[in-house]
Amino acid sequence: MEEYKKRIVKAIQYIDDHLDTDLSLQIIAEVGAYSPFHFHRIFKLVTGETVQQYISRKRIEGSAFYLALRKQSSIKDIYLQFGFSSHSAFTKTFKSYYGQSPSAFRKSVPEHFHQIRLQESKNGQADTVFSTYLCNIENLLNWTTMNLKIEAMNLPEMNLAAVMSLGIANVEPSYTVLIDWAKDKNLFPGENVKMVSVYHDSFKVTPPDKVRIHACMLLDEKLKKQEGEVFAETIEAGKFIVGSGEVTLNDFEKSWVSLFLWMKENNYSVRKAFPFEIYHTNFKEHPEGKMIVDFCIPIN
Repeated sequence: MEEYKKRIVKAIQYIDDHLDTDLSLQIIAEVGAYSPFHFHRIFKLVTGETVQQYISRKRIEGSAFYLALRKQSSIKDIYLQFGFSSHSAFTKTFKSYYGQSPSAFRKSVPEHFHQIRLQESKNGQADTVFSTYLCNIENLLNWTTMNLKIEAMNLPEMNLAAVMSLGIANVEPSYTVLIDWAKDKNLFPGENVKMVSVYHDSFKVTPPDKVRIHACMLLDEKLKKQEGEVFAETIEAGKFIVGSGEVTLNDFEKSWVSLFLWMKENNYSVRKAFPFEIYHTNFKEHPEGKMIVDFCIPIN
């Protein structure tokens, strides 16, 4: 059981790191150390998608995110970055997923959008729906002023032990696997233990049941090898927008929206890296369910 999960994790990491290259079943199966025949079936069993479905979805969702947030990048630059060879191929695939062309999609994105989801329309066509804000901008900014300290800063390299989860419902079980591993290593519980969630997908463009989140623990030293479902992950040193505050779980979406608004208003752009949360305390140990969290967005 552990061995095939290790191989699938390795294959998924390879796919996500090479979306701009030729990703044939043969190449990916070799990364996972399976024959293409067996790998295809095991991959679908674990992820609920075929290899090609997974690759197409990741490419389209990634390009949609960049179309929305990187208005200065040309459509051609974006589709080449995500492995599409031509404008026609990109447009056809994008339209089949979001129900409109990339250029129409970009024009229809609100200046400060915070969530995009797919919805089946009455005639069965996929429409892009931009969710309304949880509260109006003025109230959100007031909430931010009272609850978050936001600033741009450089963060050092972080070495993590990670467990992959596919779908929001699998995040808590992934943390359970991670904590059990840490207990065996006498790393948990500890006085300065920091848990981290790394978002390899965005809820703006990826359905909650498919979003990829890594449940992580901050380590003093890099993990030398994968142990069962636990593998090494590194957050590279760089510049980030960091929003820090004591919040409840219900405040998380408002916190992320606040950071993206702050980013836009201060003329920063998203860097090609993954956003993450650092948990300094445990909400289960607070009488009001609050926890101290750093919300971090990589920026140029």
